[in-house]
Amino acid sequence: MKKPSKRVNIVSLKMVKEASVLYENRKVSSPNDAVDLVKDFLQESDREKCILICLDTKNQPTFLTTISIGSLNSSIIHPREVFKLAIMSNSASIIMAHNHPSGDPSPSKEDMGITKRLVEAGGILGIKIIDHIIVGDGDRYYSFKENDHI
Repeated sequence: MKKPSKRVNIVSLKMVKEASVLYENRKVSSPNDAVDLVKDFLQESDREKCILICLDTKNQPTFLTTISIGSLNSSIIHPREVFKLAIMSNSASIIMAHNHPSGDPSPSKEDMGITKRLVEAGGILGIKIIDHIIVGDGDRYYSFKENDHI
C-alpha cells in the first residue's frame, strides 16, 4: 500500500524593523559602550530581560532585539534564540546583555553556564560572542570579558 503524500510548506523569513535608536558612539569598543547602548532597555525593568546586540565586522551595532523576558530572578536563554537574528542579519559578532532586577550584577551559576554554551555555539557557527554583560543598578555592571570569562 502506498503512503499518502506529505504536504511541505514553502516559507520565507523576514526581519521587521520595529523602531530605531541613535547611537552616538557608532562603534562598541568597550563593555561600557555596550552598557550605554542597552541600559535604557534594561535598568528599570522589574523582570529579567535579555537583549542581543548584533555587530558588523567593524563592531558597529546593526540590530538590537529582545531575546527573552523572564521573571524576577530568571530568564530562559537558549542558543537557538540568541543566534537566530545574528544569522539572519549576517552578524560578524554579538554581545548579549541582561539585567538583574535586584540591582546586583554578580553572575549566577546559570549565567556562567549559558555564557559558556553560547561561546561554544558561536564558535561552531562562526559568530563570535564579544561579551555577555549583566546590568545592575546605577552604573554597575558585570562584563564576562573584563573578568576573563570569555
